[in-house]
Amino acid sequence: MRSLCLVFMIFVVPGSAGAQSSSVPHLSDYVGTYTDAPGHTLEIINGDGLFAVLDEAKYPLRPSGMDQFTTLTGQTIPFLRDAHGNITGYQQDGKFHPRVSAAVTPEAAALAYPRPEGQENYRYHPPADLHDGIAVGDIARSDLGTATADAIVRGILDGTYKDVHGVLLYLHGRLVMEEYFYGYNVQRPHQLRSATKSVVATLAGIAVDRGALTGPDEVVLPHMSYPSYAHPDPRKATITLGNFLSMRSGLDCNDHSGTSPGRETVIDDTPDWVKATLDLPMINDPGTKGYYCSGGVAVVGRLIENVVHTSLPEFAQANLFAPLGVSRAQWQWNYDLTSADKEYSQIRLRPRDMLKLGILFADGGRWDGRQVVSASWVRASLAEQSHVDNVSYGYFWWRPWLNVETAAGAQQVDVIAAQGNGGQKIYLVPQYDLVAVFTAGGYNAESTPPNTIMAKIILPALMAAHPHDKR
Repeated sequence: MRSLCLVFMIFVVPGSAGAQSSSVPHLSDYVGTYTDAPGHTLEIINGDGLFAVLDEAKYPLRPSGMDQFTTLTGQTIPFLRDAHGNITGYQQDGKFHPRVSAAVTPEAAALAYPRPEGQENYRYHPPADLHDGIAVGDIARSDLGTATADAIVRGILDGTYKDVHGVLLYLHGRLVMEEYFYGYNVQRPHQLRSATKSVVATLAGIAVDRGALTGPDEVVLPHMSYPSYAHPDPRKATITLGNFLSMRSGLDCNDHSGTSPGRETVIDDTPDWVKATLDLPMINDPGTKGYYCSGGVAVVGRLIENVVHTSLPEFAQANLFAPLGVSRAQWQWNYDLTSADKEYSQIRLRPRDMLKLGILFADGGRWDGRQVVSASWVRASLAEQSHVDNVSYGYFWWRPWLNVETAAGAQQVDVIAAQGNGGQKIYLVPQYDLVAVFTAGGYNAESTPPNTIMAKIILPALMAAHPHDKR
């Protein structure tokens, strides 16, 4: 999914009627709700520093001059004032975006601090039994111990691990830790960003299980309705479902290249993401080189829709979420695949439902005695199919390793992960029978706190509990 990076230009001309010449403005001056794109608003909040909130995502703004700030991506951001010194709005690409209110929503305001004032003291409590199919337990009676929970929460509250919204640890078949921060809670769906890809891959497997697709070797183009494609190349007719799932389509589609015509920032602005992706030129034979291509997930999603003859969200509810005990009202998915989709077709799930997906894959595709997706598809999805950005990759699932410092020196621990920008994670760690879920708001940040928490706190605790486990 697109990173939804905040890109806006807001400026004051020094010496103009609205400029401040002597006093230093207070950050609270900028707090409020602003008009963004038509029908959309942007909120600016003051916490430990100023940040913007767009579609529930938090983007820090760093002071860089009088009435001027800079984003993490280096964009310069100045503000406009009226003759009385009041902030009136900002400009972007020559367009004025007015401040419509000095008020902000409670959800945006809650992103300022991990917990409200007076709730900073932490004492571990076992997760509640919600009778949702997830067994719960006490971390004190597990290999992790309460010290692990204390260290995680303390690090989030003191800012060591910034903008972590949720932590769920499921060990040996029981949820032993569940904590939420920054206004989030057990019932609030969270955006998954690119972890949505792993959901789409699951639905592809279910379509195969239902006989709508033959398998990873299914050729894609015969199931599309477009009469022709730009950059004709006979190799396009050989691209398979598996090629897209493993990021090896051969198309010039690389989100991490500033020159690729198929990078997501280009595809996202087209009226039909599927057609735009299939129109790309071929630069490799299908099934050879892996490049991170978000356009490919749009193709897979449309392929599924075309063969099952229903929308992807409807297919997901009937064949994935309903079997997991999740109702349609408990998750959100605006699946449009056009430039009109400002949520970039990402799904929003409650953290426990993210955990259910992780448990489903950890248990070979079974949930509550029912085979929701075939064990063979789960094995193929989690196995190495390619390498993307020098990381082992399955079918829209990552296979990274984490570097864990131990008393015996650094050790690499292999994990499997569904992951998205900002710190959205579903980790599978089979050797320790662990499924860990994180939701977070560190969008476009260089560091990823969930990785650090896993490597510095959770995995060392498990390794200490199993000192002779060399698997």
